[in-house]
Amino acid sequence: MFIEDFKNAVSLAKNTNFVIFSEKSSEIKKIFEKSAKKVTTFLSPDEKTDKISVENIRQFTSLTGSKEKSNHFFVVLEAEKMNPSAENAFLKNLEEPNENHHFVLVTTSPSALLPTVLSRGQVFFKKEKNLLEKPVDADEKTKALAKKLITADTKTLLELANEFSKKKDKARSYSLEVVSVAIELLYKSYFATNQEKFLRRLPNLLKLHENLSKNGHIKLHIVADMI
Repeated sequence: MFIEDFKNAVSLAKNTNFVIFSEKSSEIKKIFEKSAKKVTTFLSPDEKTDKISVENIRQFTSLTGSKEKSNHFFVVLEAEKMNPSAENAFLKNLEEPNENHHFVLVTTSPSALLPTVLSRGQVFFKKEKNLLEKPVDADEKTKALAKKLITADTKTLLELANEFSKKKDKARSYSLEVVSVAIELLYKSYFATNQEKFLRRLPNLLKLHENLSKNGHIKLHIVADMI
């Protein structure tokens, strides 16, 4: 959802159990410190590792054990620095939420979060910072192949794998380009419509991109990772 600014960030968070703000963490922190400092708990990346680990999340969410009768905000700053285990640990805390507990993830890169996390919360963007309306920066053939990859069945995946392999020494870079465009298309479609159907194949594409980046077998992973 697109909003003019984040001046009402506290109110937006108060209206739900979980929101994601696409904004600089320093800006959101200032707003919560000004309007709800006494009832806000912040979590930032570890100073040594610049990451948020599963242990960090567990310590943070352990503070939600009390049955508070007043509103309390739990704000994760630079949320894109959570590793997958930390994100999954965070999700568990949303299974049986206290109605007075409000969780906020702040990140300048919502697409770096797991699809399962994105699907659970409302994502807010600042209108003037909206880059989602810009078309995907790729030629028409690459976009067509990306769309084909998104909806491909096993037979079509084999056809795509063979087509990519024809690029010979450029097969890997071209495959990665098509996969990246497919990922971008799905993310933009999700943020524009808030329909979870666009997240369903994202885990497969993210896994495929990771394996191809690690020099995995192109044909094997295109089929195995996308099924």
